[in-house]
Amino acid sequence: MAKISLFDRRRRRVRTALKARSAGRPRLSIHRTSRHIYAQIIDDGAGKTLVAANSLGGKGADSAAASKVGKDLAAAAKKAGVTTVVFDRGGFLFHGRVKALADAAREGGLEF
Repeated sequence: MAKISLFDRRRRRVRTALKARSAGRPRLSIHRTSRHIYAQIIDDGAGKTLVAANSLGGKGADSAAASKVGKDLAAAAKKAGVTTVVFDRGGFLFHGRVKALADAAREGGLEF
């Protein structure tokens, strides 16, 4: 049996806790690489992505780019009729770019 990395253990722990208290709300899932940051709002019941945003068009993947992705995602979510979500940070720690994206999404009108 292969050893599970700390990142994967953290991701499983976060997702399990989210599923227990999501109450049918869509999930705001993020993915971060060294070059870009991606975010999407997923309806797990239907298995579909409702809204997505990423930093592919701009330069860099710093906190400013993450904030822009959060604002874009919140604007698109508002247009799609999504107001409350559950924040799924995956296996990423909640600081830096992840926190910047979450704060910008909250400022944009998403509740979580």
